[in-house]
Amino acid sequence: MIRGRSPHHRLDGPPDAPVVVLGPSLGTSMDLWLPQLPALTRTWRVLRYDLPGHGKEPPPDGPFTVEDLADGIARLLDDLGIDKAAYAGVSLGGAVGTALALRAPGRVAGLILCCTSPRFGDPGPWRDRAALVRREGVGPVADTAAGRWFTPSFTGAEPYLAMLRATDPEGYAACCDALAGFDATERLGGISAPTLVIAGAQDVPTPPDGHARRLAAGIPDARLTIVDDAGHLGNVERPGPVTGAITAHLDRTWKETRR
Repeated sequence: MIRGRSPHHRLDGPPDAPVVVLGPSLGTSMDLWLPQLPALTRTWRVLRYDLPGHGKEPPPDGPFTVEDLADGIARLLDDLGIDKAAYAGVSLGGAVGTALALRAPGRVAGLILCCTSPRFGDPGPWRDRAALVRREGVGPVADTAAGRWFTPSFTGAEPYLAMLRATDPEGYAACCDALAGFDATERLGGISAPTLVIAGAQDVPTPPDGHARRLAAGIPDARLTIVDDAGHLGNVERPGPVTGAITAHLDRTWKETRR
């Protein structure tokens, strides 16, 4: 994110279709959502974006918060002339969606929070990870990412580890600092968008207990889906059930409101 400018983004799907925004996780690019793209672009206009220093988005020009990232998405919607969109996000991308739904509730027609949390643990370890990456680059976190992101039996990790290795160290570290400062726990009741929470049953960074269940309990009328045999990047490891849950939620909420 460069302050005052929309993030790097891409639109796919029918130009006149309802819009769904897809937010990536820390250490990945917009291509994290490629497993869902064929299904979504049949009936949706899909807007994907990159986080600061990730993918094709330049490194940040200073510190930022998750709320700043959400404001950047609202600005992107303004730039594209989109009044209202559904939003789905994984991990940090989900936190951005949570913040967007709280800060601009009239813009969010439906919300999908995947493998994410209202608070990502104590700030200290995130600050420590940011310091490590600023000192040594992303190599040390890339070397251990497969164990954080996927179950031991998953064999398709390499393309996603390559995204992390290509991430700018300052962009990654600044996102860690943003996660350290994020806590929406006491504000979840202010989310009015119809919400689906998706959790990976074997998610290590944000296990269902204490993360997905807390989101679902705090957001009015939220639904919770727990996907078996899925780690933190559940949309990659178990694309079938995750994509099915997302499209069913969007069809039930966002499309119905347009009739």
